[in-house]
Amino acid sequence: MQVAGKWALVTGASRGVGLRIAKALAAKGAKVIVHSRSVNASQHVVDEITRQQGFAVAIEAELSNPQAVASLVAQVNQLSGHSLSVLYNNAAIMTPWREDAVVPAEDYALSFQVNCIAPAALCDAFLPQMKQQGEGRIINVTSGIADQPQLMAYSCSKAALDRYVRDMLPSLAGSGVLMNLMDPGWLQTDLGGEQAPNHPDSVIPGALVPVLLADDAGSGQLYCAQDYR
Repeated sequence: MQVAGKWALVTGASRGVGLRIAKALAAKGAKVIVHSRSVNASQHVVDEITRQQGFAVAIEAELSNPQAVASLVAQVNQLSGHSLSVLYNNAAIMTPWREDAVVPAEDYALSFQVNCIAPAALCDAFLPQMKQQGEGRIINVTSGIADQPQLMAYSCSKAALDRYVRDMLPSLAGSGVLMNLMDPGWLQTDLGGEQAPNHPDSVIPGALVPVLLADDAGSGQLYCAQDYR
């Protein structure tokens, strides 16, 4: 799919993986909506994209707040004229490390709200208009985390998002809209920590692969950014 001139929303785009994705989409001519918890946090991304002759605008929303998610949808629709072509659900939180592997309910509640429920709500909001225009790409960022019960809330929230994508497949057939998963790998980000083996820059070009797919590539696939280095 060609993204030049088309609207793209990247959540959690003020740093890390989201920042790299936003800049890469802008470099291909997309009109990028840069989301973070505050406009001020995203402004440096917008400024950098603008200096490179791209187009970007910053918006804010706290994804742990359902009302803020609804406001985010309204802002995106106003900016894009209800014509969003790319939704990149990148934003996520990591819950605290629980050494005894006893994870409190609050960890699950917060992790599921930000890492699964908010992305699903954004998919549900923008999917109908993508179907109507006969074109769209939705990418949900997942994780390869495994065998770490100390981070069970985070792991389970990502597993739930994976299931959301796979169970949505029957509704996407023949629509021109593809929904897939992207695993960025273990990165040296605020979420991944300093011990991670990969620099955040390594997600490009792999993170763009599920955006640029042809319609016949299908949905429900897992794309690993580190496979394309």
